[in-house]
Formats: sequence, C-alpha cells, structure tokens
Amino acid sequence: MWSVKLSDSQRDALRSLIKAQGELGSSLKGALEALDYARWDELPDASLPWDRVVELARAQEIGEADVVWDLASGMPSGAKRPQAGRAGKAAAARRADKSRRPAA
Repeated sequence: MWSVKLSDSQRDALRSLIKAQGELGSSLKGALEALDYARWDELPDASLPWDRVVELARAQEIGEADVVWDLASGMPSGAKRPQAGRAGKAAAARRADKSRRPAA
C-alpha cells in the first residue's frame, strides 16, 4: 500500500496520466476512484471543547467517548442522560439476577 500527499495540480496531472492510458483495467479504475476520494481526506481536523466533554462525562458518570458520540449525533451539549437512582439500579440488578436463575 502506498501513501503520498499530492497537491491539487499533482493529483489532476496523475488523473490525466491514468486516463491517457486508454482502456483502464480494474487497478487503474481503482486508482482513479482513490484519487477522487483523496480530496475528501484533506479536510481540517475537528476540534472539541475537551473541558466541556470531561465535565459532561463526570456529571453523567459516563465515558468521554459516550459524550463525544452524543455530541456528534446532535444531542445538545447541555442535555443530560437520564440516570437511574439507587432504587432504579437495585431493581435492575434484581431483574438481572432473576433472568440468570434456571427455571424450576
């Protein structure tokens, strides 16, 4: 596998060279397709307000990755996930225990 960084003009020149070959096999067709997709790989890196991500993760008692996932899916950064209190967590644990027991 090769990895190169090309300017727009270099990419266009390489595309023209490939097209000039005439009949394109699957390898050259794949190379042309890769050159078309290469434009989209050069988008700027995203940045997140990590202080806010850490704060939301701690407040919701979830991982930072879950907060990033929620933010990426459009959840407002001020929204909190509903949390089960102690009673809710205990009831869920009892249900899980009952489901693991063999039927008599």
